[in-house]
Amino acid sequence: MDRRGFIGSCTAGAACASAASWPALAADARPKAYARALLVDEQGDPVRASRLQVATNYVFHYPFEATPVFLLDLGKPAAPQTLSTQNRDAYAWPGGVGALRSIVAFSAICAHQLVYPTRDVSFISFRKTRAQRGVQDQLIHCCAEHSQYDPARGAQVLAGPAPQPLCAVLLAHDARADSLTAYATLGGELFDAFFRKYEMKLSLDVGPRARSAVSGQAVVRELSRFCRNPVQC
Repeated sequence: MDRRGFIGSCTAGAACASAASWPALAADARPKAYARALLVDEQGDPVRASRLQVATNYVFHYPFEATPVFLLDLGKPAAPQTLSTQNRDAYAWPGGVGALRSIVAFSAICAHQLVYPTRDVSFISFRKTRAQRGVQDQLIHCCAEHSQYDPARGAQVLAGPAPQPLCAVLLAHDARADSLTAYATLGGELFDAFFRKYEMKLSLDVGPRARSAVSGQAVVRELSRFCRNPVQC
């Protein structure tokens, strides 16, 4: 099996702003609201934003049971950015949340070949330090075709063939409880293509609830606990 075939088989990981408060952009570039989901740990307790480890890969699933999301504390403020989808629809990413505005979340489905973290292997993850020459520090890197995304700039594509940023997952931070709640996506969603490509695999891995909407709570795990083999390329 060649490298592409191997990767394909392994992968076959502040209050809500109202819509009126967002810039006048194309309709499909506005935030898309989903059911609110409080981020909780494996014991069901709310994740405390201030207790997230900096530059560590965390994974939860949202807005569907089978669609993984990266949760990251970058350790530095992530400023708002203006980005665009593959269809050139502009959107305003609001930046990070939390006390330092350093916490961000993005769909863990690569915008190029839809590579994503599974329980067996992950060819995409945030890299605190480079694993090889040409891979920059502090980026989300996908080994399939070496697309690189900058989470500090709304997952903007910095290298590789990916045609658009990773879809952002918007978070609300409750300062009093220090909790985090997912409530919407922003940017180019790829969920329909993802479900078409991996329909059989997802039915085996997740079961009939693969396309069920997440609501109420979403469990957060470190990628190293969720995935048996996070690949560094």
